[in-house]
Amino acid sequence: MDRDLKFGHRTYVMGILNVTPDSFYDGGRYVSMDMAIQRVEQMISEGADIIDVGGESTRPGAEPVPLEVELQRVVPVVKAIRVRFPDILISVDTYKSAVARQALEAGADIVNDISGMQFDPEMAKVVAEFGSYGVIMHIKGTPKDMQVNPKYEDVIAEITDYFRRRIDYAVGNGIDRSKIILDPGIGFGKKLWHNLRILNEIERFRDEFGLPILIGASRKSMIGMVLGNVPPEQRLEGTIAISAYCAMKGVDIIRVHDVKSNVMAVKMVEAIKNWQKFTSE
Repeated sequence: MDRDLKFGHRTYVMGILNVTPDSFYDGGRYVSMDMAIQRVEQMISEGADIIDVGGESTRPGAEPVPLEVELQRVVPVVKAIRVRFPDILISVDTYKSAVARQALEAGADIVNDISGMQFDPEMAKVVAEFGSYGVIMHIKGTPKDMQVNPKYEDVIAEITDYFRRRIDYAVGNGIDRSKIILDPGIGFGKKLWHNLRILNEIERFRDEFGLPILIGASRKSMIGMVLGNVPPEQRLEGTIAISAYCAMKGVDIIRVHDVKSNVMAVKMVEAIKNWQKFTSE
């Protein structure tokens, strides 16, 4: 069974499954096993390539969740997804190595760590041991304090330096460099203009490191700000715009709540990019 990602050919769509009571947009919707599995089935039918399971909200101001609570939320769901959908790629959204270990044992393929493997010193060793993909995300501070007036001299230069140090750390701890994915962390310790500049210059990270890029901007506050301070429920169109832009720029993975509409947008952009395939139509 081939669950490897083949980067450089298209943009993968990662569907968000928050098994939490308090995530900023869909908290409480998928807290039961039946609801979670139904949602996974729906996202797969809509074209999701990856399911990203998270058991702790990392919205601005969020309090940490105890390890046992996160394990109880995440691991049974990962096990159930793997049994029911053996071919789908599963990502676990956690910064705790114990959660990552048990999720990988249960069948997960990717560890999506918002801390870039900073918060738990055992995380890199776990990712290396299982040979899984590891997402290194940039964050300034912690979810509780990251949006308290974040400042940068040069946001692109600082994220680039951060990635360089975290990649060296990951490889030094045994992670295969080809299994590293970079996420500049939209909304994680950034002001609106920081996020917009990151997206505007997103190619610079691939040019610098030659590694795949993940963007998670779905329904985030930056979209609300640009569109007139609209709530998360009114941020779908802005999300689709970012997804289409990312696909045009060659971003490798987009992480979204609304799979169907974003898959359709990405397919349309990729048809334009690869118009030659349609010359025999």
